[in-house]
Amino acid sequence: MNRTKAAVVLTTFLLATLPNGAATYPLDGYEETGIRRVEGSRMAHEGLAEGGFQPPGALWPTENVDIRLLDRQGMALPAVDEAFTEQVAALLGDKADRYGLAVLDLTDPDHPRYAEHRGDYRQNVGSVGKMLVALGYFSALADAWPDNLEKRKAILHDTVMTADAFSQSDHHTIRIFDVENRELTRRTMQVGDQGSVWEFFDWMLSVSSNAAGSMMMRDAILLRHFGQEYPVPEERIQQFFDETPGAELTRLFQATFWEPVTRQGLDLSEIRQGSFFTRNGKHKVNGGGNSYATSRTLMQLVLMMEQGTLVDEWSSRQFKRLLYMTERRIRYASAPELREAAVYFKSGSWYGCKEEEGFKCGAYRGNVRNFMNSVAIVEQDIDGQRVHYVTIVISNVLRENSAKAHQELGNEIHRMIRAQHAPPD
Repeated sequence: MNRTKAAVVLTTFLLATLPNGAATYPLDGYEETGIRRVEGSRMAHEGLAEGGFQPPGALWPTENVDIRLLDRQGMALPAVDEAFTEQVAALLGDKADRYGLAVLDLTDPDHPRYAEHRGDYRQNVGSVGKMLVALGYFSALADAWPDNLEKRKAILHDTVMTADAFSQSDHHTIRIFDVENRELTRRTMQVGDQGSVWEFFDWMLSVSSNAAGSMMMRDAILLRHFGQEYPVPEERIQQFFDETPGAELTRLFQATFWEPVTRQGLDLSEIRQGSFFTRNGKHKVNGGGNSYATSRTLMQLVLMMEQGTLVDEWSSRQFKRLLYMTERRIRYASAPELREAAVYFKSGSWYGCKEEEGFKCGAYRGNVRNFMNSVAIVEQDIDGQRVHYVTIVISNVLRENSAKAHQELGNEIHRMIRAQHAPPD
């Protein structure tokens, strides 16, 4: 069976086996999560609402979107495979000294392979830091109700968050879907916008809304502080942030977002989210530090998630499902070679420009800084060939379109790993 036909068969099978014609997690997750964007994407895939079709790799049911290394929780990050590293680094060409890159091949979990090029190279990873926000919230949630999963689920599903000044300002648009009228609105978050915790998680990760990210940081701090009293009324929220001394808010910020990092055994000198993502958030709470990560520490974080030890098994599973790409694929995840693969993804960028004769600066093409960062888990099982690997890319290549560069790298790495695991003729 050729690849195109196999993809059609896979898609048809998944659609046929899901209830009510639903597509996937999160596209089949509306009933469980209440994420309206998810239902809108499901309807759009079926031609019932505005939007587009998902690639075959985004059509996995919830039960297939899972953590894969529960039986290998004792496995540490393998020693660097020098030959594998040479192959991976060769893909970077003459710009290799502007990259930090890690690739963990888990296709054969009994014999994992690890490539690392400048794994200790550290820079601001932009919106990849939202993964640490998720870690902070899930950690606080587990600390509040360590033995009550039903309560944790209810908090995520039933708690209504209302956007306030912490959400301002942000140029990213969020997806607000009116389920009853099947109408989709794309716009920046406004003060007063409401959604469940699940929805704010989705807005933070699926479309990388800084507004949603700062609101999730607000609520993670509230959850850390109030514990089982959470959620608290809006009036009490405003009173808390207005009346709590700045030094105490900084202490709470670090207890919420730094302590979970060290609890996981990671070094704060190598990975940290140091501030809110919005101007008003930074003004209201001083995080007390810079934000950064290395490809090695991000790989360790993802490995723990796959093992079910990122907070705990349930939290790790929810974390991975939130990263499953059913929003428009961009940057590394948009690589055409990944169309048939399941991709779990987060990216972040930060570019800066100055006037330069003969050069037009622009988005993802900075000449002062051009940070582009990608975290991608890739799974594919088609034509009798299975691959499973993780790629972390951190780059600062000036004057080139870094989004396109990461896309092309995604193509090259996927081709390489597929070729290395090709079945014998």
